Amino acid sequence: MAQLRDPLSRQDRQQQTREALIVAARGVFSEDGYHGASLDRIAREAGFSKGAVYSNFSGKPSLFLAVMDQNLELAKADVRDPFEQPANPASTGRDLAAREGYPLEATQGFALATLEFIASAARDTKLAPQLHHRLSTVLSHYSEIAQMARPDDETLPASDVGKLLAALDQGAGLILLAGDVLPDPAVFYAGMRRLIDPARAASEGRTGG
Repeated sequence: MAQLRDPLSRQDRQQQTREALIVAARGVFSEDGYHGASLDRIAREAGFSKGAVYSNFSGKPSLFLAVMDQNLELAKADVRDPFEQPANPASTGRDLAAREGYPLEATQGFALATLEFIASAARDTKLAPQLHHRLSTVLSHYSEIAQMARPDDETLPASDVGKLLAALDQGAGLILLAGDVLPDPAVFYAGMRRLIDPARAASEGRTGG
């Protein structure tokens, strides 16, 4: 009797295992922090042995970077012109912190774990270049937003405006983590608009557009 063949290739199964580990890792890092998270728990949450982690990642830093990369991919899909945002978004300041679609507590938890990782990786000669590469990707994301709505007479390069947008957005996130306080969403988006096109932002503010 002929045996049924597994429709999934070895590569497909490995990819599924990798994705499951990344999902589990995000949850564990969010709950336990970067330093507190254990690979044993991550593997257990994903339904695998610890060996499966080392079959796909070189260690905890590599796994954390993979989670960061997944978050960056989600952010790329959410590039929007701030001038297309409603004047009075229905979302709250808390919703702003959970734009990726995860619960607020998980989003805050992973943000705190990211701060731990940055503090550690920035001092590591092997990890620092990989961290800088992710930072460049983040800045490119904001530069794309700046390029999308920049006025014809703008003299600042889109990359510089992108850095200012990153400072506003990431700074707001740090304030949320430290004190659970964010500006009203309408004010937040007004700030982004003023950085990208001050004249248009002021004009639309006067007309209520």
